[in-house]
Amino acid sequence: MSQTNSNMKYTLLFSIFLFSTCYAQTSPNIFNVKNYGAVGDKIVNDQTSIQKAIDACAASGGGMVYLPPGNYLSGTLYLKSNVRLHIEAGATLFSIKLKEAFTKDALIYGEDVESISIEGRGTINGQGAYEWDLHLHEDDFIRPNMEMMQVQGKPLLRSFPKKDQFGKLILLLRCKDVLIKDLSLIDSPSWTIHPYACERLTIDGVYIKSSLKEGVWADGIDPDGCKDVRINNCTIETGDDALVFYSMNWFGPALPCENITVTNCRLTSSSSAIKFCDGNMNAIRNVTISNCVITNSNRGIAFMNFDGGVVEDIIISDVTIECTRRDWFWWGDGDPLHFNIKRRSEIHKSIKPEDDKNPAGKIRRVQINNVIARGYGSSICNGHPDNWLEDVSINNLKLYIAHDPSAEYDKSVNALTFKYARNLKLKDVEIFWGEPGYKQWQSALKFEEVSGLDLDGFTARQAGSSTETPVVSMLNVKDVLVRNSNPKKGTNVFIQADGTSESFKFLNNNFEGIKTPYLNKSKSNKK
Repeated sequence: MSQTNSNMKYTLLFSIFLFSTCYAQTSPNIFNVKNYGAVGDKIVNDQTSIQKAIDACAASGGGMVYLPPGNYLSGTLYLKSNVRLHIEAGATLFSIKLKEAFTKDALIYGEDVESISIEGRGTINGQGAYEWDLHLHEDDFIRPNMEMMQVQGKPLLRSFPKKDQFGKLILLLRCKDVLIKDLSLIDSPSWTIHPYACERLTIDGVYIKSSLKEGVWADGIDPDGCKDVRINNCTIETGDDALVFYSMNWFGPALPCENITVTNCRLTSSSSAIKFCDGNMNAIRNVTISNCVITNSNRGIAFMNFDGGVVEDIIISDVTIECTRRDWFWWGDGDPLHFNIKRRSEIHKSIKPEDDKNPAGKIRRVQINNVIARGYGSSICNGHPDNWLEDVSINNLKLYIAHDPSAEYDKSVNALTFKYARNLKLKDVEIFWGEPGYKQWQSALKFEEVSGLDLDGFTARQAGSSTETPVVSMLNVKDVLVRNSNPKKGTNVFIQADGTSESFKFLNNNFEGIKTPYLNKSKSNKK
């Protein structure tokens, strides 16, 4: 390229830059916060100036509120309808450490507004920080971990948020037509994005990060009672849960969280990467999750239902899961899959059964397809005596379970268990035991109180060198079809039935080299 052409090229690029800069400064539909007094030096509180720009934008009928490069301190900002809050690359909006600046429990707050965007290549930083202290917080979910630490004489130290920080980064109540796009959301003191009763919500290309070692309560995205939600192309690395679906009554009636798609995301959490939350008083339904990668998480995918609601019509497909066990005070146990239905009074000692008005909830019509999962803990899938898991299907799962001899505790026993389940289908499931083995390991699959089991194309062996336990253990299981299965050579007992198990059918299985393909020790067999 000649020097003349090169000069012309750079002159043209500089002209475009000047035009875009001037446009951002002068367009009647773009409201530059610096024109309203914002300084952007991380010393001056720019809250009032930014709010003036938002108010002026809304009063004019809508447009863009523009944060140019700089470091802006602020407390609660109130979004208005038809406003695009654009945080430019090189701009960071910081939560100020000043309690009176937070008139709501959030840095960015919207209530009953429409057609809003929070966008740009900039950053929102909550300045979350933590301190370690003795465990003084009652949490019945982690009581078993706490008791195991006490037995070993380990100090019950854990992280707590410092008291000079406030709020979620984004809290939206009953908003419609919402776009959150391309931003980096860092170190939230509490949940990062929390929408309640929002409709037509899109979260695309955001990066969320909090401390994996310390960031308790710093969830990633927590839709509550929202519908028509799309979460795409996001990377979430959070101390607490990365992606959680709620149906609670904190801001109004408990509403269904429904019609949700999650695609092309990478998730890491010191708790659960994906959770259908225990906080479900109504329903979480019509959810598809696909093409996602879960890495370095304490728990992979969790279905927890403790407030009487229903989880139904869920499809999860094309996911890889990598789990590692975290410190004792996090929920999870290095387990890739987790199902659990409880009543609150069965979890919290402070709630008496007679005061618990909610029945056991329901989890039904769930499909998990095409998953490769690695973990250090048992994947435990429990329904409830009053409401069994219904119509759960797992297709094409490769599950690897490992043991870390240096871990302070390891509660794993069986690789994958189901209890209180009806119409359960497992197809093309393969389970691998890692080295070194663990003395507590028993069966690859365990089924207890299951009615209607279709086990199709299953492959595994007994744990380690053990010949005392079967590959598949069944207790009080009936109406079982085992087909196309191929237990690995060297297996002593493939399936053992105990209790009152009955009605077994076997079709097209390869039992070559298996000493005892089926051992029925159940009471029904002895009659």
